[in-house]
Amino acid sequence: MIFRQLYDLTSSTFTYLLACERTGEAIIIDPVYEMAQRDLALISELGLTLTHALDTHCHADHVTASWALKQHTGCKNGSAEIIAASNVDLALSDGDIIHFGDDHIEVLETPGHTDGCLSFVSADKSRVFTGDTLLIRGCGRCDFQQGDARRLYQSVTQKLFTLAESCAVYPDHDYHGRLQSTVAEEKKYNTRLGGQASEQDFVGYMNAMQLPHPKLIDYAVPANLLGGRPSEEQSSTKVEWAPVQFSYSGVAEIDVEWVINNRQSVQVLDVRENSELESPQDRLAGAQVIPLEQLRNRCDELSQQSPIVCLCRSGRRSAMAVSILQGSGFERVANIAGGMLRWQELI
Repeated sequence: MIFRQLYDLTSSTFTYLLACERTGEAIIIDPVYEMAQRDLALISELGLTLTHALDTHCHADHVTASWALKQHTGCKNGSAEIIAASNVDLALSDGDIIHFGDDHIEVLETPGHTDGCLSFVSADKSRVFTGDTLLIRGCGRCDFQQGDARRLYQSVTQKLFTLAESCAVYPDHDYHGRLQSTVAEEKKYNTRLGGQASEQDFVGYMNAMQLPHPKLIDYAVPANLLGGRPSEEQSSTKVEWAPVQFSYSGVAEIDVEWVINNRQSVQVLDVRENSELESPQDRLAGAQVIPLEQLRNRCDELSQQSPIVCLCRSGRRSAMAVSILQGSGFERVANIAGGMLRWQELI
């Protein structure tokens, strides 16, 4: 199985991408709205087809990207049935199976942090994605969204802790740089639930906690009850001047074909060295040439009136040119994907 663990620094949220190696069908767990561009780029670069975007619970600290990913890929999105979120295809409950290619995950209802918490277990039971039900050496709070410490204790001890001790635990959050744990580790070392803690021990611990109100709860929860569908104002953030895509490394890119068909509406900036342009066939007619090493000092030679598309031999140096121009205040700028090598394939 193809497996990637992704992280959003702002909300300290883990997102998980799982895919069948044979078919390329994939699912994503707990995607973050602001990181949808990153996730789509990775899915594209790995040649995957996203079939499902799933949430472990109704998040209070970020808005899900499930609806946004559905719009881009046609995948189905899903969350716990008890949440009754709108704009969601799958209302999930205990025992449901989500297939992707030759693989699948099983849904476990693990309420307590909220009443709509789910965990997802891989087909071979080697991984469990626990949301906020079980964190590394901790667990989610129980003081909002119908949280209940007794139910959380039961969810962990009667479901998650009955998995194989070698089963890897992948939570929704971590605030200390920890990536994963195991069932055995959490049974032994979890500060709140491990070391033979009784239900009374756990409930007493949780009831004694005094935590601040989550900063984004009044915004995130209503948005997640809509399945992450943004308002019209929020959704109008796409690039308008061209069908710009973003690589997994974060570079704005545009296809050669689009540039060829829209030369009159853009400035083509060639950042190759003059020594690479000695013969006419090496040059691109009408392109402005500024070698990359000179670009920082010559940005004022470029116009802000029309978008700039950057070109080099392979698209690598021109990716740096995009970064330089953006740092100099140019907003409508993109890298020509594949560079002159790709251009020459099409002419």
